[in-house]
Amino acid sequence: MTVLQILDIALAALVLAVASWSIFAKEAFTAVVAFVAYGLLLSIVWVRLFAVDVALTEAAIGSGVTGVLLIGAAGRLRQAEKSAAAEQSGWATRISAAVLCTLVTLSLAAVVLSLPDPAPSLAPEAAQNLAGTGVGNAVTAVLIAFRSFDTMLEKVVLVLAVVGVWSLAADRYWGGASGLPRATQPEGTRALLAQVLPPLGVLIGVHIVWVGADEPGGAFQGGAILAAMWMITMMARLTEMPPISSVWLRGALIAGPAVFIVIGTSGVAIAEGFFAYPVGFAKPLILFIEAFMTLSIAATLPILVGGPPRRIPHQ
Repeated sequence: MTVLQILDIALAALVLAVASWSIFAKEAFTAVVAFVAYGLLLSIVWVRLFAVDVALTEAAIGSGVTGVLLIGAAGRLRQAEKSAAAEQSGWATRISAAVLCTLVTLSLAAVVLSLPDPAPSLAPEAAQNLAGTGVGNAVTAVLIAFRSFDTMLEKVVLVLAVVGVWSLAADRYWGGASGLPRATQPEGTRALLAQVLPPLGVLIGVHIVWVGADEPGGAFQGGAILAAMWMITMMARLTEMPPISSVWLRGALIAGPAVFIVIGTSGVAIAEGFFAYPVGFAKPLILFIEAFMTLSIAATLPILVGGPPRRIPHQ
C-alpha cells in the first residue's frame, strides 16, 4: 500500500467522521462549523479525483458562501433553538427517520453499482470537438458551449432566488437595503482584515476567471471569490449593502444572463443555430460571456447572504 493510498483512506475516514459530527451535533452553530469543515474536506477529495474545477467550486460555494448563510441562519434561530431544546422527537420518529435514510442510501448504492462498466459517456465526442471552442479547459467548453442552455438557466435561477429573497421584505422596507449601515468607527480587527484581504482576493478572483478558459477555474469560482471579498468589507461595516432600488445593482444582477441570452440568440443568425458560436470567434465570445457572468455572480451571492431589505429607503 502506497503513501497516497493511506492518505486517501485517512481522508475518507475523516470525511465520514466530520459528516457524522455535523449530523449528530446538538447545537446549530456546531453543526454549521462541522458542515463548513466537511465542505473543505470534500474540496480536497475532489482534488484527489483530479476534478480541480469542482474542488474550487466546493471550497468557494459549499464552504464559503453557504457557510456564511448557515452561520447567519443559526444566529437568528438561536432563541428558537433554546425553546425547542426541550422538545425531543420520540423513538418511533427517530427510528423511522433512520430506516428511511438507510433505504435511500441503499437505493443510491444499488443504482451506482448497477451502472454498466464502462459507463456511457460523451467524453470522446466532447474531446474531439474541444478545439472548435478555442478553449483548453474541457469543463469550460462543456458549460459554455456544449450545454450552454443549462448554464444560462443556472444564472437565471440565481436572479430568481434574489427576487424571492427580496419578496420577503415588508412593504415599508421595499426599495431599501439589508444589513447594517456603514459604521462610523469600525471594529479594529475586522476592519484590518477587510482592508488587507480584498485587494488580494480581487486579484485571485480575476486571475481564476481569466485562466478558466484554459486551466481549472471560471466565472463561478472567480465570482464567488469576488463576492466573498465584498461580504468581508460589509461584515466589517466598512461598506454597506446598496439599496435594492439601485439601478447599477439591478443591472449587475441581470448582466450575465442577459449577455448570455443575447449571444445565444445571435447564434441563429451568425452561426449554425441557437447558442452556437461562429467559427474562429468562439473563445472571445466565451470570455465575454464569462466576464459578465462573473459580475452577476459577484453581485448575486452577497445579496442572497444579506437577505431581504430591513432598512427604510433614503435613511
